[in-house]
Amino acid sequence: MFGISARQSVHHVAQKVTSTTLPRSASMDRVSPLSVAIRTCGAGAGRSETYTAQAAIASVAATAIILAFMRFILAAVLAITTGAALAQLEGITRADATAALKAALEKGSLSAVANLGRIDGFLGNPQVRIPLPDSAQRAERLMRRVGMGRYADELEVTMNRAAEAAVPEAKALFIQSVRKMTVQDAKSILTGGDTAGTEYFKRTTRADLHKRFLPIVEKATAKVSLAHKYEQFADKAAAVGMFNKEDADLDEYVTQKALDGLYLMVAEEEKKIRKDPVSAGTAIIRKVFGALSSS
Repeated sequence: MFGISARQSVHHVAQKVTSTTLPRSASMDRVSPLSVAIRTCGAGAGRSETYTAQAAIASVAATAIILAFMRFILAAVLAITTGAALAQLEGITRADATAALKAALEKGSLSAVANLGRIDGFLGNPQVRIPLPDSAQRAERLMRRVGMGRYADELEVTMNRAAEAAVPEAKALFIQSVRKMTVQDAKSILTGGDTAGTEYFKRTTRADLHKRFLPIVEKATAKVSLAHKYEQFADKAAAVGMFNKEDADLDEYVTQKALDGLYLMVAEEEKKIRKDPVSAGTAIIRKVFGALSSS
């Protein structure tokens, strides 16, 4: 990919290491161990002192050679490893990359839909469970104090059941979004962060999903008289500033929370696939994301 092979890289690095570490032979001829010893110890020094100086110089030279050899080995290992990773990436075509990405996004999004679009998909998952709106939580505490906590629980169950009923609508839109993906979209997602695919889904599906979710949520909450009473009370409270206007519309609140929870779980699935492509089960996902993670 960078125009040189692993062997050339090793050779080049090895040349640099040896040329900058070891003295040239001419220099070694001009400055022999004996001459250094003589200059250091004096011409009239004894034979034992000369041998000691020679041994010290030989030890320094041996250490330099060992260090140079170790640097060479390290450079060779790094070059070979990098070369193997680059070779893996070079073996992936644009078609491979796009196909792997589409397979990964489809797998992750449909897994999120399946997990959330069932009984207790929201209610039983602390990450996405929909609580009462912030403005209603003071009233909830009061209700529990006077023994009316079951009404708050009933309302909370109703909201989460509505979200669970709406989420399966996302399946068709997610598949459609994946199939419409352009090469530029794929490139941005592959080179983006751990949740770049989820961000793509948000841009391309959230508005349409909102339109599909809202009627389902309205139908689910309409079956529970308590939800209707909540909205009557919330509307009046919002008119005098006791309630946030956004919290007063229970159906809109549940729809937005359902969408937030859905995209959160799609992001979790995407991160899992990127981190462990081998477990994704699809050959093309393993090939592309495996190469990316090892490069």
